[in-house]
Amino acid sequence: MTVLNPDLLSEELSKTMSVASELAGSRLLTPEYLLLAFIRTPECAAFDLLARLSEERGFKLKHLEHEVERAAKANRGLDGGMFFLADGDRRVPLSRKLIEVLDEALSVAHSLDEVWIGSDHALGTMCDPGIPTAPILRRYGITTSVLRDIMTGRVLRRKTTTQDVVASAREGQFHAVYFRERLLSELINILTQKWPRHVILIGPPGAGKRTLGYSLGLLMAEGKGPTDLDRLVTVEEAALLDNPVMAIQSGLKRAKGGILFVPHIHRFFGGTFKAEFPKAGVKLQKALLGDDPVIMGTTTYQDYKARLESSAVVAERTHRLQVEPPDVDETVEILRVKKPHLEVDYGLQIEDEALQVAARLASRYLSETALPRSAEQLLHRACALVSMSAQPQLPFRPITKTDTRVDAEDVTLAASQMTGIPVNKLGEDERTRYASMVEHLHERLIGQDEAVMAVSRAVKAARVGLKDPKRPIGAFLFLGPTGVGKTELAKALAEFMFGSEEAIIALDMSEYQDESTVSRLIGAPPGYVGYEGGGQLTERVRRRPYSVVLFDEVEKAHPRVLDILLQVIEEGRLTDGQGNTVPFGETVIILTSNLGARYLTEPVLSDETRAKVMAEVRAHFRPEFLNRLDDIVIFHPLAPEHLRAILDLMLKKEAAMATGRGLSLRFTDAAREWMLSRNTHPEWGARPLRRIIRRYVREPLADFLLRENPPPGTLITVDAGDDMLTFAAGQEPVR
Repeated sequence: MTVLNPDLLSEELSKTMSVASELAGSRLLTPEYLLLAFIRTPECAAFDLLARLSEERGFKLKHLEHEVERAAKANRGLDGGMFFLADGDRRVPLSRKLIEVLDEALSVAHSLDEVWIGSDHALGTMCDPGIPTAPILRRYGITTSVLRDIMTGRVLRRKTTTQDVVASAREGQFHAVYFRERLLSELINILTQKWPRHVILIGPPGAGKRTLGYSLGLLMAEGKGPTDLDRLVTVEEAALLDNPVMAIQSGLKRAKGGILFVPHIHRFFGGTFKAEFPKAGVKLQKALLGDDPVIMGTTTYQDYKARLESSAVVAERTHRLQVEPPDVDETVEILRVKKPHLEVDYGLQIEDEALQVAARLASRYLSETALPRSAEQLLHRACALVSMSAQPQLPFRPITKTDTRVDAEDVTLAASQMTGIPVNKLGEDERTRYASMVEHLHERLIGQDEAVMAVSRAVKAARVGLKDPKRPIGAFLFLGPTGVGKTELAKALAEFMFGSEEAIIALDMSEYQDESTVSRLIGAPPGYVGYEGGGQLTERVRRRPYSVVLFDEVEKAHPRVLDILLQVIEEGRLTDGQGNTVPFGETVIILTSNLGARYLTEPVLSDETRAKVMAEVRAHFRPEFLNRLDDIVIFHPLAPEHLRAILDLMLKKEAAMATGRGLSLRFTDAAREWMLSRNTHPEWGARPLRRIIRRYVREPLADFLLRENPPPGTLITVDAGDDMLTFAAGQEPVR
């Protein structure tokens, strides 16, 4: 037995058939049982029809119900070799006559430009000759012609294929929207032309293309749109997914004399292999060759270039209207229009400052989606947080205040959850924080004043808008020997900008020396091993777009890998193996290299040394690659005083870990000098100091704590012995 395709049935018919299966029990599901379910299910469209006819023809539904129930029990029917999947995945066998009813009902639905079979369509075919319910219905004056007359003149309670925005607006079914007057004026100007009138709205995701279309519909409802267009029809997404050809055909028919609005119109282009709806696309493209209805679609810049730009019919028959995102101030005004509806939906009050903070933080930190949608999403998240806080029965409530006002603090907390950036970083005044950026970085990085200044200048310039927002915040090449602070500056930058040194994505370029390794960066294309896993670069940036991306030892990478890096730096985005675009606009790109390190032997760099280093760099990298970088920073070797200061920073971290156990840890000057004396490779920079601390401090200290088990509050003094460090517990003054 085959299963009845559930996608053919409307939701209400599917539910009513489940009711009928309960009535039939173990028997075949026949037209009589389905009719009985119609009579007993007030929520279905067929019940509406029967109730109306009972009033018009003066019979009682109760009498019809009794007669249908008797007929259902008397007629066992013949098995049609097909079953219906009812609630709970029960397989209910269908009779031959019921299959005939549903088959004819599908034809009725299509003739009415509907995608799904509704209960009213099925009721209409139950009056056909040869169907066992027909004689019963005729006795009550219910015939096929009567039912179809009603169906063609009345909208019943079932899923719809299309929606007329103008008609819905006149009935008060749409919320108020913010009118972007300049864009609406340009759009109406295009639609007032006699030929061509088709238009495609192009802009980034979230910029308000669809809202612009609905704004036009609201103006048309007020008689302020193009004078000869009286409707703006959209195709319901569910109908498009179930039966795209019928859905588009229905939309084109209903939009006659007006506009058919098609969001994401690129889905209908690209041929059999690229288009999501190729057959429906043929009908839509034919409609572009005519003038009625007018076609208005939306798409993004990338999708227009990939799918639509090469289409002759699009080039010759459509206008393109650029829909740029609003700025922060206009976004605040858009949020003010939405504010009353959000307050009603969540039962909250939203402070005006919350709107301003939502627009500002969304613009700064949620750039993957354009304003105003990103700000609206952030405001929804904040409202949800406050709403959860006010519900004491929830086991995992967020820790926020318990009143019902959404303020700037709530929006900041929501932004922190969405981005992973700590609240205190989001809440700080950015101008003040970036003004002291050099001091912040020097708290972690000793020496390397030139490197810190170069990075700070470029990042601050980007932060005040003196840079293409689509490109990375900064792109730097760090040159220098090992252990001089290249990676440490990257970590300090991650901590300063994104709240944690963990906000760093590090890739060792020595692992990408073959051309085949490119697929590891961006992900394998469909059909290849590893396709589902994503790229080691693109997938990690997609998950954490606010990060420092560190390409270590970049000189070892294959030239094809360098082409990938060039695209990231130049365009601020990368397309992965699955065809998804990953933005890099909120990343800092840092490349490290040891090229020229053999010339870097003195803490002070001479012009001659700098020239030798750069000559080696230019011999290895192409000019177009180096010219795309914001700066090339040379790190000089560390002087003895730098190593001493770095050791102090490292020992502070050791003391902080001891504090976590309730202990105080102090180091004598003799202990510091003893550790510095163990650094037999100062040319390796600060890297040997970590090994010295691990070997002579951390590991012996662990043995000491296990042996002595000092109580919380104990001061442990670390001093120098003959050939090792000593540890003493007590309050003796530090030497």
